[in-house]
Amino acid sequence: MYVCLCKGITDTQIRAAVQHGASSLREVRNHLGVASQCGKCGVLAREIVRASLSELTDSGEQLFYAVG
Repeated sequence: MYVCLCKGITDTQIRAAVQHGASSLREVRNHLGVASQCGKCGVLAREIVRASLSELTDSGEQLFYAVG
C-alpha cells in the first residue's frame, strides 16, 4: 500500500528499510524520503517503523550487537 503519495513510497519499502538496518523514522526518511514533503504520511510511516522493529525483536533477530 502507498504510504507517501508525494514520493511514491510503500509500506513494503519502509519495512525493507527497517530490515536493512534503519531503526527510526528519521533513518527511513533519510534513506527513502518518506514524510519529507507535505508530512501527512508521517504518523502512518512511524507506526510501520515501530511495528517492523517489534516484529524483528519478536522474531529473535538482534538489532544491536555487543562490542567485546
